Amino acid sequence: MRIDKYLWCVRYYKTRSIATTACKKGQVKINGDVVKPSREVYATDIVELRKDQINYKLKVNDVPESRVGAKLVDIYRTDITPKEQFEAQELLKYAKDYYRKKGFGRPTKKDRRDIDDFTTENE
Repeated sequence: MRIDKYLWCVRYYKTRSIATTACKKGQVKINGDVVKPSREVYATDIVELRKDQINYKLKVNDVPESRVGAKLVDIYRTDITPKEQFEAQELLKYAKDYYRKKGFGRPTKKDRRDIDDFTTENE
């Protein structure tokens, strides 16, 4: 089975075209090699993919006939992603947490003063 189709079948990507684009961008590796979307995937291959700033690592157990339900995904792959990847994602989420939503215009006078205080402290 093609790698883009496999990643779509085991629900790592919502559409097959998104999986194909990820392969073309070099975000998918099989056994350490960057692959094209048409590369065949076999059982016991180690697939690494970067999605949402997390480097997922999975072992292919079997190749499904077609897209499978969420409850059956574990039959076809084993997730061997290190826990540190998910912890780094949590820290990144806290770093981005800010009280003003994006698109709410220019910073207020208070925001500007806070930014000025922050930059003068670091000098």
